[in-house]
Formats: sequence, C-alpha cells, structure tokens
Amino acid sequence: MVHADRGRNAIRDRARAARPDELRNIPWLDALSAFERRRTEAALVVGEADPGDLVCRIGGSPTYWFGVVEGLLKMSNDNADGTSMTYSGLPPGGWFGEGTAMKREPYRYNIQALRRSVVAGLPIDDFHWLLDHSIGFNRFVMNQLNERLGQFIAAREADRQNNPDVRVARNLAALFNPVLFPGVGELLRITQQELAYLIGLSRQRVNEALRTLEAQGMIQVEYGGLRVLDLAALRSSAIAPNSISSSSSSQDSKQ
Repeated sequence: MVHADRGRNAIRDRARAARPDELRNIPWLDALSAFERRRTEAALVVGEADPGDLVCRIGGSPTYWFGVVEGLLKMSNDNADGTSMTYSGLPPGGWFGEGTAMKREPYRYNIQALRRSVVAGLPIDDFHWLLDHSIGFNRFVMNQLNERLGQFIAAREADRQNNPDVRVARNLAALFNPVLFPGVGELLRITQQELAYLIGLSRQRVNEALRTLEAQGMIQVEYGGLRVLDLAALRSSAIAPNSISSSSSSQDSKQ
C-alpha cells in the first residue's frame, strides 16, 4: 500500500550520477548531437524513490525535468474533500512535466512512487539550454506534448462513458504508449492492486475487466505484469465500449 508522504524528495535527497546502463534507458538522448549529449549526460542525476515518496509536490518550484528509469509513479491531485484524483501512471521510459519546466511555474500535481523506482532528473537550466540549442530535443518535446494531448482527449471520452471496462482499457492503452513510455515494451510490470490505484476502481473490478480483455486476445495476464497482444484493439476498445461489453455478454450467455 502507498504510504503518506514522508517529506522526502528522491532526487534532491539521494541524487547521484547516472550509470551507463541507466543512460541507455533515456530515450531522448539519441536525439542529441555528440556535444549536446556529453553536456547533458554530465548534468543528469538519478535517485531512488521508495513507495509513497513524492518526487514532485503541488506548489513546489520545478528544479528538474524528470523521467522514470525503473519502477512506477503516479500523477495525481488533491480534491477539496481530502481524496486524491489520479491523472496518469508513469512507467519506465516516461518523461513528464515539460510544460511546467518550460514555464518555470509551480507544480499543479503530485508525482508519487507506487513501487520502488529509479527516477532521473535533468536540471531545469540544462533543460532550457537544450530547448535553445537542440532541434532534436525540441522535436522530442513537441512529440511528447502532442501525444499527451491525444491521451487527454481519449481520457475525457472514456470518463463520459462511465464504463469501468473502458476505463481499464484506456488506462492500459495509455501505459503501453510506445511514444510516451518506450521503456515498457510489450510487458508492463504492474500488479492488479497498483492498476486499481491508478484507475480508481476496486482490485476485484479491475480483475474482472482484465479477464474480459484477456478473453478477447488483447492482453495476457502474467505473474507480476501484463503483456499486450493487440495494442490497436486495446486502443479501439478504450473508445468503443460495445467492443468490450458485447464480449462480456457473450461469455455470460455461454455460462
């Protein structure tokens, strides 16, 4: 279970230089020139975040642009009634907060570790240096922003349908996004309880939806994770609830 914030910042309190194997898991480094890459690799730091640690806090000033090397984070906000609303999960390969870093404005969300994670950080001044000097980096950031906009539109559509199966499908499709989260590949390391935290459903309801998606050949539930078998179908089901419910009804009629 995720614990309450213990007042620690994974990067600031436990920063160290990035190892070569960790640098290889940072996708946008390949978009840089040799000089830009050497300069950037020297500036990058990483830190370990334990479950419950806050990497970013609402109202805090951005000092780094962050990315997930290993593990799983979540982006959320606090409601007036004290509850939390989760916007997105952040699996390996995902970099986030570029809009906040570009504007140098306070965070409007919390980023919290769901499991033990390795988080990389690029100092915000180096982030802006790359924006000023690197065409390849600018293309990467534009692709990030464009892809997030697409996810936002898909999320709003799924929310309007108020269908739990669609919510599970939409969240899985987002977590398997190869542009935003290239470190995931075909196997997402996540437990059903962690997925339930991200979606805001009970573990039992998430399990039901996963069984339905597995029966349709979209995913395969494995020990400690989920394997995507048909990403295109998973994305389609996230905006077409009948493609899920019809299968569920068919299964029920056979029982």
